Amino acid sequence: MSNALAVATVTQALALLIEHHLHPEIDMAVSVETRKPPSDPPTEPTITVFLYQVGHNPSMRNSDLVTRASDGTLLKRPAAALDLHFLISAYGEETELVGQRLIGSVVRTLHEIPVLPQELIEEAAQRPYLAGSDLAESPQKVRFTPLQMDVDETSKLWGMLHNTPYSLSVVYQASLVLLDGHQKPAPAKPVQRPDVRVLPFGAPGAPEPGGVAGGVPGGVGATAPTGVAGAAGMVETAGTVETASTTRATVAKAASGGGARAAKKAAGDGSTGGRGAKSATPSARSRARKATGGDPADGADRKRGADRTREAGRAEDSGRRTDDAGRSDGEGRGRADDGKES
Repeated sequence: MSNALAVATVTQALALLIEHHLHPEIDMAVSVETRKPPSDPPTEPTITVFLYQVGHNPSMRNSDLVTRASDGTLLKRPAAALDLHFLISAYGEETELVGQRLIGSVVRTLHEIPVLPQELIEEAAQRPYLAGSDLAESPQKVRFTPLQMDVDETSKLWGMLHNTPYSLSVVYQASLVLLDGHQKPAPAKPVQRPDVRVLPFGAPGAPEPGGVAGGVPGGVGATAPTGVAGAAGMVETAGTVETASTTRATVAKAASGGGARAAKKAAGDGSTGGRGAKSATPSARSRARKATGGDPADGADRKRGADRTREAGRAEDSGRRTDDAGRSDGEGRGRADDGKES
C-alpha cells in the first residue's frame, strides 16, 4: 500500500530506469524528461515519458467493497487499485536514426527489467516534490507491460495532443499501483480466553447423530440413548446392532432353503435380543418375503403341500406298476394252462 504520491513516483522511477540503462548501445548524452511530447520537436537526443491515462484495475476494482461494519466501524483501510498508461517518445537527428536507436534501448530495458526496482523508487522519492512517498514500502510491485495500438488508436492518441507532431513512440502499462486511504481501522481485540464446549448427543445445541456403523443404517447413533448415556448405553447399543445383524443372517438362511423352523428360530432369537432386535425382526421378515416371494411360514406350507403331492404321485405310480405286474402274471398262467390242455 502507498499514499497519493505513488502515481508521480512511478513516473519518475520509470524515467530513471530508462536513463540508467541506455549504455552501452547509446554513446551520447540523452535527456530523459517526464513531460508530454513537445510541440516543437528538439534536435538533441531526448526521451519523453508522458502519463496520458490513469484507470482503475478491472480485476481489483471491487476488492474492498466491504470496508465498514453495520454500525459504521471501519474494518479495513480502503485502497484504490490503478493502472497507469505511459507514452514514451524519442527525438533526435533523423539522418542518424537517433530516435529509433533510443526507442530500441527503451524496449530492451523494459523487456529485461519489467518490474520497477525498489532502489529506483527510493531514488525517485528523494526529489523535493516527492518527499513523503512510501511506494518503496509497498509489498505490491509495479510491472510494465507493452500495449499494442493499431493505426486508429495511435491517431486518436496523438490527436488529443493539440499542435503536437507525431514522433516515434511506444506505449506501456504499469500495474498495479495501490493508493491507501487516510483512516486506519481500530485493531481487533485479542483473544482473552478460549471457549471450547463438549456436548453429548441429544443435549441442546449438540449436533445430530448420524452415519453408518456396523453396516446397519443409522449406526450406533440411531439407537443411542438421549442425554448423558455413558459407556453402558453405548455397549448395550452395540450389542443390539450385533443381534440384529445375526438375526438378519439367520432369516436370510431360512429364506434360502432352511425351512420355517429356522425362520421361527431366527424370529425367537430376535425377540430375546432386546429392543434393537425387535425393531430388526420386521425388516428381516420383509427381506425373507422378498427372497421367497412371501412370508417364510407360507413358504414352508407350500413346500409341505408340494411334498405331499409328490408322495401321492409316487404311490399312484407304484400302484400302477403293481396292477401291470398282476396282469402280466395272469396272462402267463393262462398261456401255460392252454399248453397243458393241448
